[in-house]
Amino acid sequence: MILVTGATGTVGRHVVAGLAGSHAVRVLVRDPQRLSATGPRVQTVVGDYADPAGLTEAMAGVRAVLLITADPLRPEHDAHLVESARVAGVRHLVKLTALAVTEPGADDLITRWQREAEEQIRASGIAWTFLRPRSFMSNTLGWARSVREEGVVRAPHATAANATVDPRDVADAAVLALTEPGHERCAHALTGPEALTPVQQTEILSEVQGRTLRFEEISREDHLRQLCTRYPRPIADALAEGADRQLSGAKAHRDDTLPRLLGRPARTYRQWATDHHAAFRP
Repeated sequence: MILVTGATGTVGRHVVAGLAGSHAVRVLVRDPQRLSATGPRVQTVVGDYADPAGLTEAMAGVRAVLLITADPLRPEHDAHLVESARVAGVRHLVKLTALAVTEPGADDLITRWQREAEEQIRASGIAWTFLRPRSFMSNTLGWARSVREEGVVRAPHATAANATVDPRDVADAAVLALTEPGHERCAHALTGPEALTPVQQTEILSEVQGRTLRFEEISREDHLRQLCTRYPRPIADALAEGADRQLSGAKAHRDDTLPRLLGRPARTYRQWATDHHAAFRP
């Protein structure tokens, strides 16, 4: 039995779909209505990261757990999950963190939270695998409304490159780590095959859409204001700090781990944009 947390999110939903056909899967969700992947081998458990006893019960009989948490303002959630896994006798924890944890200059709230979560898992005595992706290609869905309505992409740092990764590739790596031996005590750096700037991504979207899109660079202040409409201020500040590190080239490095793990090339941004073209179409 494999337990998947974050099963309705960007990566988790693809992991459940990848496991459902051949493995017994238990998904921990707060709202079962949001679960897209189901099947005869998929069990659904309603639970909350703030309830350690409920988490331990949800992990009964589970061999491996995919840990995906999403709130750096609630670091106790990771502690609850790890301790519940230890009490329940889970043998392998696969944790989705971020590649920023390896950057010496990264000291924002989100990166510190991910580092602390990794340390908690190391200290648990349970076998672990860390998946450390670069920024997701799907983050550019934040441009979809302005592209649909105005034909415009507005973003900061126009010429700063980022080796973004397709969340589906991250999910495929998670499935392998959960189901195959040999990933214990491994930290996998997961990047896309190319480092692209926002301007270059806009050009690719233009070609995929078959229409000319315009790029407008916004200031850091405007970017922070945008983030504050979606996130609490501490998280918005951390995301803005992370975006600023892109200016130094910190996010342009490409790693060959994904193609080695998957036995195929990692998906390109053009492939991602083609598969999601409808989101940007007027």
